[in-house]
Order: sequence, then C-alpha cells, then structure tokens
Amino acid sequence: MDKPIILQIGPYPQWDQEPLDAAFRVHRYFESEDKTALLADVGPSIKAIATRGELGANRAMIEACPKLEVISVYGVGFDAVDLQACRERGIRVTNTPDVLTNDVADLGIAMMLCQSRGMLGAETWVRDGSWAQKGLYPLKRRVWGRRAGVLGLGRIGFEVAKRLKGFDMKIGYSDVEAKSYATDMEFVADPVKLAKQSDFLFVTLAASAATRHIVGKEVIEALGPEGMLINISRASNIDEDALLDALETRKLGSAALDVFEGEPKLNERFLALDNVLLQPHHASGTIETRKAMGQLVRDNLAAHFAGQPLLTPVL
Repeated sequence: MDKPIILQIGPYPQWDQEPLDAAFRVHRYFESEDKTALLADVGPSIKAIATRGELGANRAMIEACPKLEVISVYGVGFDAVDLQACRERGIRVTNTPDVLTNDVADLGIAMMLCQSRGMLGAETWVRDGSWAQKGLYPLKRRVWGRRAGVLGLGRIGFEVAKRLKGFDMKIGYSDVEAKSYATDMEFVADPVKLAKQSDFLFVTLAASAATRHIVGKEVIEALGPEGMLINISRASNIDEDALLDALETRKLGSAALDVFEGEPKLNERFLALDNVLLQPHHASGTIETRKAMGQLVRDNLAAHFAGQPLLTPVL
C-alpha cells in the first residue's frame, strides 16, 4: 500500500523527522525556495498537513490541497489553522494537548520568579564585578504571599494555579464561567477587575477571534505600576502596542513574555526595556515534552489513515 502523502510546514527535531519520513511520503514546505510552485506541484496529491502551532495552515494552503483530509498540529494552539476553511470541506484537525501542559506551567512560574527577583540582572552583577565593586544587588520584590490572577483556567491555567498555591498566594481567575474544579479560587468574570486585584497576572487562555487583545490598555493599566504580566499563551491575546506603551511609561511594572507578534522578529521596542523578561517561545521546550508532542502528531495521522478515532481532535 502506498504511503500517504503529507505536507510538512515547519521542521521537527530529528527524532520526529525520521519516523515521520518512514511512515509517510513527506514534502517539506519549509525547505522550498518557491513555496507557491511547490504547492501547485504537490498540492493535488496531499492528504495531510503536519504543522506547528505558530505556523498553522491558512486558507490558501488548504485550498491548494483539494484531497486534504487531516491537519495535525504540533502544539496545543491551533489558532493559526483556518478552521472555517476546514469546516467547509470536512477536514479534520488535531493538536497535542496535555503532554505539554506541565512544562508550560513550569516556565510560567519560573518567569515570574526570575523577573520578580531580578535573577538575570543579579547574575550579571556577579559576572561583571559589580558585586565586588558596588556591593549588594538592589532589592527586588517577593513572590510568596502576594496576589495572583490567572486569565483562562483551562489545562495550563489550572496547573499554573496549582503551583501558585505553593507560594501561599491568594488566587483569582477569569474564564467564560466559574469552574467546578476551582472552588478554592475566586472566580472573577471581568479581566479588568482580576487585573486590578492581582500582583501577577498570568495569561493562559486559548487564542481565538474572541480573545484577540483581551489584555488591552484597560487590563494592563489595572494591573498597575507594581504589577507583572506573564504571557505563556499566544501573542494575539495581548495588545502589544498598549503593553509597550505601559512598560515604557511604567504604568505597568514589568512583564515576562514567551510569545510575540511576528516572532521571532519581535518589535525592537522590547529590546530597549529593562522591565521585561524575553523568552524565545520555548514553554514546551523540554526533550521529554517535545518527543511526546511529535509522537502524538504521528499517532493522530496514523489513526486517521487507519480509519480509527483521532486521539486529540479539534475538528
């Protein structure tokens, strides 16, 4: 039996690439110098797309593949996939939830600690001789016992909240409705109110048209000059211009960010700031989790072509 023909949108680690190449006939979109020509050439034969969360698959790509049956996303976010185009043609979509949840939550907590205690600056203080020449490092802010807000109490948000409890924090959260599994946390329907009562605001909600710029000027300024914004979700959930304005004017105390509009070419205004921690979209970036994500991408593809139920369907 011929191997199904798939289009791979972005590179995967070698431990994923080798079994993918063994199981399917793979066309590597990311290696093509003329991507339009590639789609015109191989699009009519493509049965599946293997992509990454931030790369997705737009309508033009989907329409160039008239035999497309399934899109398997390496990542939990699927907002870069044109779901409407998929619905119109009955194309299935999968992602890789759960396997990355704990690592993403871990990084969010680490970013909070690193930024609040000034750990990057403190290391430089040691390395450049400032400790010996100038004395003690400037005082920073504590984490334990303060107030945290979690915007989006799904899988990742709930794991963040569980970790925050270890710091004896008062925890509130916003979501579309109160969650039965969070009776020991305060439900705050209004994100502005949540921000106003929080020292640390974690953005952990899934991205969609409805959540675009949900963290805008009002939420950011409600968090205030002593507050910290931590984003381990999607860049589109935050109005970057409003965020940059607030950081530059100190209307917001600080931020810790793992995602950016237009990444990896982020807005250069971020680079001039000393009150933001910048990370290269690597919240799920552990060997263990990335191997599990790659396996789930392949398992979903294999299940589809074997006529079996998808393991983690989105559509």
